[in-house]
Amino acid sequence: MAAEIERKFLLKNDRWREQVSRQQLIAQGYLANTELGSVRVRLMGDQAFLSIKSMTLGVTRTEFEYPIPGADAQYILHHLCLGPIIEKTRFFVPQDQHLWEIDVFEGDNAGLVVAEIELDTADEEFLKPDWLGAEVSDDPRYYNVKLIEHPYRLWR
Repeated sequence: MAAEIERKFLLKNDRWREQVSRQQLIAQGYLANTELGSVRVRLMGDQAFLSIKSMTLGVTRTEFEYPIPGADAQYILHHLCLGPIIEKTRFFVPQDQHLWEIDVFEGDNAGLVVAEIELDTADEEFLKPDWLGAEVSDDPRYYNVKLIEHPYRLWR
């Protein structure tokens, strides 16, 4: 069983952009979403994955992820997923011994920017950059699966 330990934050400013090492366009959609978990397909360039994630609140969640052919992911995204598709650009920012993943959302979630860091343990210490804002790890509104049900544009 795989555990994902991830903390999620809002950002105070755009100074993180000066430290970006690379970026990747991402399209992801959901095949199922229940109170227990979700089933997601994600397309990142020429790589694609099918993921199953628990719906546990907090920083530790169960996650299973499997590579699938890109053509299969395209078909699933456009014909089988609950709408709308999540579109975002992920920026990678190395800092200290960690890699921050900063997602800049598009479409119905345009304007939303979040930073995520994956950790080895829930209580692991890490350097908090000066561009980091409030933590939203425990706020389910920021889960990608929730953004298809209630997009960011409706929050205002």
